[in-house]
Amino acid sequence: MSVIWRNRVIGLLFAVALYVVDQLLKSHVVDTLGMKLGDSREIVSFFNFTLTHNYGISLGMFQATSMEMRWILVAVTGLIALVVLVWMLREQVLGDILGLSLILGGALGNIHDRYNLGYVVDYADLHFGDFRPFLIFNVADAAITIGVVIILARSFLVREKAPNPDEQPAGKAAENGTHA
Repeated sequence: MSVIWRNRVIGLLFAVALYVVDQLLKSHVVDTLGMKLGDSREIVSFFNFTLTHNYGISLGMFQATSMEMRWILVAVTGLIALVVLVWMLREQVLGDILGLSLILGGALGNIHDRYNLGYVVDYADLHFGDFRPFLIFNVADAAITIGVVIILARSFLVREKAPNPDEQPAGKAAENGTHA
């Protein structure tokens, strides 16, 4: 197996592992802890499990207020996940692949919830006193955000090395009429 395909397989396995962890944590909050909508349990002084249902997408936007909207959100997010998968399978560098796998794994976790429940289970409540820097979220949301930041950072900060004209492959040198 080539290094490129090894990186892609690692990315796929990472996305699946993230999906599994996301679903296990959601199950723990809802089933094991038996939390109901609105329940809150302090984990540490600045972090609670607070169960909410998110009928929208990012930051609660585009609320699915009807069955049709629910299925439109499932279809649109499914299409986005498919685009991310294809993108990931075209990438070669592990850093790019891992950023995309975070987005893919997170998207799959939230799509699974929306498909089965009609909403996404959110529970992670980070706060500093009354200050909450984020809405209540879940592992999938965090992974998507981190993945997007990685992709953006790599696109702005990592530059591909420009090929050196003195280091042409032998075939190119022959085409140009020069000797290697």
